[in-house]
Amino acid sequence: MYQLSEQLADDIWKIVAGWNFFAKDTIAKQIVRSADSIGANIAEGVGRGSFQENRCFIKIARGSLNETQHWLRRAYTRNLLTSEQINSIKTIINELALKLNSYLNSIGNVPDDNDQ
Repeated sequence: MYQLSEQLADDIWKIVAGWNFFAKDTIAKQIVRSADSIGANIAEGVGRGSFQENRCFIKIARGSLNETQHWLRRAYTRNLLTSEQINSIKTIINELALKLNSYLNSIGNVPDDNDQ
């Protein structure tokens, strides 16, 4: 899951590096930040050492993945991405979304200490 997030972020970086200044200064910054945030939140959640914090950061990573999808749709609509680029990225996004959801399901749901 973490490796897929890095692959997605790196693939997006390579694509947006070739855009003009205006596109880089606006939408590219948003896509790169949201894509980089996926892996950063996975890493932070694991590093926190707490079950609840790990779950929280995985959910944030999932939100960042959704944000990345939003910006990619905007970039495609604005003719900054080709269908081939979208299809390549979509494959990674679909697999990463599945893995994030599967991981969340596999670690279950332990009640917060404050709820007891």
